[in-house]
Amino acid sequence: MVNLGIAVPSIDGLLIKPGETFSFWQRVGKTTAAKGYVEGLLLSQGEVRTGVGGGLCQLANLLFWMALHTPLQVTERHHHQFDPFPDDHRVLPFGSGASVFYNYVDLRLFNPTRQTFQIRVWLTDNHLKGAVFTDREWPCAYHVEERNHAFLRQGGKHYRRNEIWRLVIDKRTGNRTGEELVIRNFSEVKYDLADITPNMQKAGQP
Repeated sequence: MVNLGIAVPSIDGLLIKPGETFSFWQRVGKTTAAKGYVEGLLLSQGEVRTGVGGGLCQLANLLFWMALHTPLQVTERHHHQFDPFPDDHRVLPFGSGASVFYNYVDLRLFNPTRQTFQIRVWLTDNHLKGAVFTDREWPCAYHVEERNHAFLRQGGKHYRRNEIWRLVIDKRTGNRTGEELVIRNFSEVKYDLADITPNMQKAGQP
């Protein structure tokens, strides 16, 4: 919460004008103790560890999820190649987040439209929240869904796969006008799968 409280004001109110690109690290800058950042959770090189400024992936996750519901184009996005925690209280599909690590693992969003978009993010006592605004109504809405989810066993290790799809909806008619595969995930599972073993498949099977 301390780290998010420092980083959030650097993002809140940001305008992404036509033809502009938003960079997470360009806005937030290096996370140092001198700025007030403290030790927090980091996921790096297949391990869970702590480091100054840890926890900011939560902010990147939110920004990426919001971007998927707009016409903004994600030009750089990274995801951890492992699944560190079980789905306790998970509300978004697995693998729909964004990893950031100063300064070479970034999240970048490009505005290809003729409209300006504004990013709003804020903290409550218990939650990180956000919204995206635009200067004129956009004709489309977006729905993000998970498909082809499965746990698998391969080479003595456990893996998790799924696909994240985005559906485009015409606001005027309510009709679906398109869909696209946004992410295809295949990640090593780092926690005990005893509770879900009966539902597992061998790799390569549907």
